[in-house]
Amino acid sequence: MTVANDKIVEALRASLREAERLRKENDRLRAAAREPVAIIGMACRYPGGVESPDDLWTLLTEERDAISAFPRDRGWDLDGLCGPDAHPAVRSAVAEGGFLGGAAEFDPGPFGISPDEASVMDPQQRLLLELAWEVFERAGIDPRSAGGRRYGVFVGTTGQDYTPHLKDVPDELLGHLASGGSSAVLSGRIASVFGLEGPTATLDTACSGSLVALHLACRALRGGECSMALAGGVTVMSSPDAFIGSGRGIGLPVAARCRSFADGADGIAFAEGAGVVLLERLSAARAHGHPVLAVVRGSAIGQEGATNGASASNGPAQRRLIRQALADSELEPHEVDAVEGQGTGGLLSDAVEARALASVYGEGRPADRPLPLGSVKSNLGHTQGASGVAGVIKMVQAMRHGVLPRTLHTEVPSPHISWEEGRIRLLTEATPWPATDRPRRAGVSAFGFGGTDAHVILEQAPPPDDPPPPLPEAEAEAEAGRGTAAAGVVLWPVYGCDPDALRGQATRLLAHLDRRPELRPADVGLSLATSRAALTHRAVIVGESRQELLDGLRALAGGRGSPRVVQGSAGRRHRLVVLLTGHALAPGTGKQLYDAFPAFADAFDAVCAELDAPVGAEARDAMLTGPARDFAIQVALFRLVESWGVRPGVVRGHGVGGPAADHLGGRLTLPEACAALTGSPHPADTPRDFAAAARTLAREGTAYLELGGHEVAELLDGEGLPAVAALRPGAWEVAAAAAALAHVHAHGTAVDWQAVFAGADARRVDLPTYAFRRARYWRAAFDLSRVNGAR
Repeated sequence: MTVANDKIVEALRASLREAERLRKENDRLRAAAREPVAIIGMACRYPGGVESPDDLWTLLTEERDAISAFPRDRGWDLDGLCGPDAHPAVRSAVAEGGFLGGAAEFDPGPFGISPDEASVMDPQQRLLLELAWEVFERAGIDPRSAGGRRYGVFVGTTGQDYTPHLKDVPDELLGHLASGGSSAVLSGRIASVFGLEGPTATLDTACSGSLVALHLACRALRGGECSMALAGGVTVMSSPDAFIGSGRGIGLPVAARCRSFADGADGIAFAEGAGVVLLERLSAARAHGHPVLAVVRGSAIGQEGATNGASASNGPAQRRLIRQALADSELEPHEVDAVEGQGTGGLLSDAVEARALASVYGEGRPADRPLPLGSVKSNLGHTQGASGVAGVIKMVQAMRHGVLPRTLHTEVPSPHISWEEGRIRLLTEATPWPATDRPRRAGVSAFGFGGTDAHVILEQAPPPDDPPPPLPEAEAEAEAGRGTAAAGVVLWPVYGCDPDALRGQATRLLAHLDRRPELRPADVGLSLATSRAALTHRAVIVGESRQELLDGLRALAGGRGSPRVVQGSAGRRHRLVVLLTGHALAPGTGKQLYDAFPAFADAFDAVCAELDAPVGAEARDAMLTGPARDFAIQVALFRLVESWGVRPGVVRGHGVGGPAADHLGGRLTLPEACAALTGSPHPADTPRDFAAAARTLAREGTAYLELGGHEVAELLDGEGLPAVAALRPGAWEVAAAAAALAHVHAHGTAVDWQAVFAGADARRVDLPTYAFRRARYWRAAFDLSRVNGAR
């Protein structure tokens, strides 16, 4: 073969390799575009005292009606709205709705917002900030770890009506009004506060806003625009606009209840709420170990098009929308088990919706298995911008619990819907959702005033992937026993923005653990340490048993001191000073640490080898003698705390600690430090002398950790400086080292908690979210006299 032919063949081979690479990349992109999106966290506030998805499920299963009287804490003239002398132009047809009890309250502390600024922020912004914090925690993610990541934020709203009605705003707060009342800032504020750098959007498609937000978030994830996304919606009725007169000309009368798909439906019952879900591609969620509550199998958005009015329903358009969502999900109609409908409570709109559902989902459906249909609006009222996500949270919970809740106020189903055809049935009672050989699936609909509609298809979470294969025996031995939890001492870190919040968090956690006695201490500790933000005020509970840990937690919650609780606070300029003291250690010191922690034993053996002394079991039994032993223990202790992520700002030593400090501070290699140790005498200054010198380091550090001795730490602690020793006479060495770690963390030192819990087989478990310390922030008052026609 000629050289020219060789080049042609090689070029063809290269072309084939490139074609194969492009084919695989194209397959990957196609698969990514259809990959299910995991819901890894949910958070919400809804009427009826609903503060969480579990609260919402309780309300649904208890079949409670969340409608209540108009709120008295928002500056509304209730007599002028619904009193006997109310002006006809402003009189409300009802005196009830679905209201949030704490809409005026907020805790600005975790978000770095001043109380004054909080008072002129739309309460919808404040609600979403708290929910974003909670949804990260429920997914097992430290909220403050999200900064700088490409996480998206997509929020549905129905407008802002707080800042236009503010009263007596001081001049110094006028600069906050623009951001406090901007729709764009609903999503932008979350991104700004948490430092998120993915795509953000605030959407106003009325009642469909939160489902449209969910649809766009899924598209952004599948398109690689972000790696996680928050999606949801919010409505807080700061003013009574929705109830004034005929209800803003929405095409439906204002009613006291949403009688979804029922006879006697007489209009829309206005309500408010907020809901957020945290989304991640399913493969990424599995890889990161995040909980998968359910998956978004597919979704679609569309427009009603030409109708008899902005609020009129278009059956053919709704059918096309459902088919688009099914196609996106790669499912047949009969493979969907149930639908959470819009169900606003209009006779005509509900009938059109039901017919569209029956037309599409009835295809191929067995005659004895009609499509169950319900609506959470029957419990909550129409929560407007938050209504679609309310349906999502409801159906995720229903899939997890295997029950379809009853739809209230449906004693007689609507006679305008062809129930007798058997293709759909109204959920007039709670119905079991049995497990089958495939995942449970549900559709969720939301239709917006103005014609923007959305339909989402949810699917039950797939079973977890197979666990990773066990480590080879040698690797398993090296992995085991690296952290304090594996050695028998567990740490529970608890955080708050102030001392009251710290105690409140302890109280909330204690109540949770009392209800969940099966939770393992190591699982609780790992979850507290890795999925909660390390805030300024800190307490670390140290215990060898569940009871000891609970006793410490109980003392913290009650504001009492306890030897099992280390409390402190983290300043902005934290710096840890490690002190290596040079007095003689008691015989046998270090043996317990050597047996418990491979990091200690490896470092100790390395010093022994350099000093030509026994290593391994012989080193443990002999532990050297004199200064050589003290030096080896100091180096090994430093390497131990270093393995737990502790990084000192300053290392200081005296006597035997001098060569150790020079080595650990990077000024001497280990051979050089050992030569210095054996080649010259060491100063014999007393611990008090060294403590006096250490006090001069107060400008260099904010906390002190003594490695080797204990007298210097005791002297410094006695003078009010945050100092602790890693070894204490008569104490179990593992417990002393763990308590020292707790102390330095409580005073601001960062810790690698994964390393602290390594070898304990600890797993993340669900724990209570942050105990917000809310106060009232409300400056708005609505003036009915300014309504046209009421003057």
